[in-house]
Amino acid sequence: MKTVILPQDIRTSLDREKSFLSRSDVRMFATFTNRQALDCHREERADLIIANLDTPDMNGETLCLTIREDDMLRDVSIIIVSPGDEAGLNRCLDCRANAFLTLPVNGPVLLQEAHQLLHIAPRRAFRIPLRVKIGGTTKNTSFTGFVENVSTSGMLVRTAAVLFEGDSVVCTFSLPGLGRITTDTEVVRLLPREGQGAAHRYGVRFTDPGSVVPIIEGFVTSRSGEHGGGAAFVDFRAQTQEEPR
Repeated sequence: MKTVILPQDIRTSLDREKSFLSRSDVRMFATFTNRQALDCHREERADLIIANLDTPDMNGETLCLTIREDDMLRDVSIIIVSPGDEAGLNRCLDCRANAFLTLPVNGPVLLQEAHQLLHIAPRRAFRIPLRVKIGGTTKNTSFTGFVENVSTSGMLVRTAAVLFEGDSVVCTFSLPGLGRITTDTEVVRLLPREGQGAAHRYGVRFTDPGSVVPIIEGFVTSRSGEHGGGAAFVDFRAQTQEEPR
């Protein structure tokens, strides 16, 4: 049984979509403010909290700090929903949450994030947002884009290039203080586009975790709020290898 705490308006929207959160093995508690979400978590010990960056009685930074600093409460995944402006993004980077989404909330994307966070270990689920420039080739065609976040299991990539589930991607990139890293990845998720003409979004996993996960884990931990916060600004290069279908 999984327990999810989320804002009432988001629950109403998801109820209309008849998502996996409506199943009998998921308990949902709807709240109107972050203070209510915190009180509910103290009572129910949720597996996932979806919260707004701002509510009248408590902001997202305070909610996350209170939870992460409490040994009894900290074992929970958190998604923060915020305005899409730069100020909102910068504030999100100070929150010790697992993922961030912008308003208006894209239901399918939120469900993808929620499903992943509910079904993988919390430590491996932790992701940090990156402003990462990406460039590479696929099928002899050059492409550019961005990496939006990174975790010990993989990355979220936004690009105009068309990739397919199962594509093998060799990635070379640099992380501050860690130098150049080359690792194999695989496209495992095709996320819905956020509107007509919007870039494609892909979830890629590391297929050689033994060589890269310890490095990524150290990088994520150092920027998770446990040892300081802030996004990393790094260059990224990727080359896609075409495989038989």
